[in-house]
Amino acid sequence: MEGNNEPKKLRRSRTNKVLGGVLGGIAEYFDLDPVLVRVIYCFLTLFTAGFPGVLMYILMLILIPTDKLIQ
Repeated sequence: MEGNNEPKKLRRSRTNKVLGGVLGGIAEYFDLDPVLVRVIYCFLTLFTAGFPGVLMYILMLILIPTDKLIQ
């Protein structure tokens, strides 16, 4: 068995971000295209009257820690 034995953790992305790195971090966690995650999130936000999506993004921005900067 190769690789890292550390469990995968949900983190905000420092490298793949538009606003706060929340959706980029979700895309990295699930190994998805970040653009696809952003498009799906925008559609869900628009079709659920907007406010719940914006509130959820702000909560995720506060609760999800930023990934560590690798040097």
